[in-house]
Amino acid sequence: MATDCEAWLNANPVEAQDLSDSFLSGEEDNGGKLISNKNINNEINGNWLSSSSNNIHEARLKAKAKRRLRKNSSRDSGRGDSLSDNGDVVRGTTVTPTSPKSKLLDRKSRLGKGRGLPKKGGAGGKGVWGRSGEVYEPEEVDEKDPNYDEAQENCVYETMVPPLDERDFEKTVTPIVQEYFEHGDTNEVADLLAELNLGPMQSEVPSLAVSLALEAKASHRELTSRLLADLCGPVLSHSDMEKSFDKLLRELSDLVLDTPGAPQLVGQFIARAVSDQILSKSYIEGYKGRVDCEYSRAALDRAAVLLKMSMGGLRIENQWGAGGGQRPVMQLIKEMNLLLKEYILSGDSKEAERCLRDLEVPHFHHEFVYEAIVMVLESKGEKTFKMVLQLLKSLSMSSIITVDQMRRGYERVYMDIVEINIDVPRAYFILEQFVDKSFSMGIIDVKLRDLCPCRGRKRFVSEGDGGVVKLESY
Repeated sequence: MATDCEAWLNANPVEAQDLSDSFLSGEEDNGGKLISNKNINNEINGNWLSSSSNNIHEARLKAKAKRRLRKNSSRDSGRGDSLSDNGDVVRGTTVTPTSPKSKLLDRKSRLGKGRGLPKKGGAGGKGVWGRSGEVYEPEEVDEKDPNYDEAQENCVYETMVPPLDERDFEKTVTPIVQEYFEHGDTNEVADLLAELNLGPMQSEVPSLAVSLALEAKASHRELTSRLLADLCGPVLSHSDMEKSFDKLLRELSDLVLDTPGAPQLVGQFIARAVSDQILSKSYIEGYKGRVDCEYSRAALDRAAVLLKMSMGGLRIENQWGAGGGQRPVMQLIKEMNLLLKEYILSGDSKEAERCLRDLEVPHFHHEFVYEAIVMVLESKGEKTFKMVLQLLKSLSMSSIITVDQMRRGYERVYMDIVEINIDVPRAYFILEQFVDKSFSMGIIDVKLRDLCPCRGRKRFVSEGDGGVVKLESY
């Protein structure tokens, strides 16, 4: 150590006086005062030193001063003075200091800039791949990589969907069919089924849809028939349809427990499928003489009868009496008129209530009230007058027609009475009687009764009348 310091001093001679003026020695006695250079040249702690020992001590002081300057320069982040390898003070520049071997593993910055910025520009940390929004270019394959496999160059990777088993099939397809009953979009159902890997369960879709429709409304059965017609071809084949209806005929004994009218309804589904060319015309004939179950025989007989009636002009699409808001308004008005005419002929109010409920248009019941009152105004006898009053009373008591719909029906007649009176001259007189009778039976309230319009009376005064006003007569 002594020989190294002596060699360094010989290469870089510095006078002791200059050292004492520029740098602090850093050696303090017990009283806290600095030891002067004069005493250092002569003795240290009462021991006289030779010239070589004095030079070694000066080298130590100079190395300590360099360490202090290096520490101050790192704190100033490169600003201010720094010390070069030769011990010269460099102002305004940043010089990379030479660190001793003891600080090779030190993680502190030696450039004087410190670690004020986040790691990797804020994109560092464990489990972080990079900055948000950073796009990586495709990585080139290295043929020299020991894990490189030439056979994987032309591989095509696709997403595989496992086929549905029998346990997951019903849980997956049932919500799709029930949601279809609400929106009625067959294309959406086809897209959802195409995303599933149905596999061998593909032929189970029609039977599941029909079994759900048996417990639903008439409009849902109509939607199910439309769904089967749209799925046949793009998603399901004709053989899948035949297998599905074969399964329905075999399971009719179980379906009857939940739906007593299942044989007739399944027969209507079969007839509709043959009409829509989903099933072949020889499908029913293929079961002749081979059916032992009475329920299956009843379903096939029902389908055969409907197909024979369709040859005479009957449309199988109307077998369920399907209704709902998706039907055209003119078709609903026509069915309501037919319903009223059938009621006038039969007098069965319960059947009329059931038919009106099956139309499934509670928001359109005001049209039924309107058509019923117009029918009374256009009739020529008391029979229609009394029967319509009785029907409206029954529908009002059972809440099939709400108070709001009843009021709107009467108000529509009030608004159109001027036009109706052109074709029916006694319309005002009959309407007043009908409204008064409706109020007395509790069908309408007093406010709606008072809104009933009346035609103004004309005065016929002559010389022989004596000023007496004649009532209007017809």
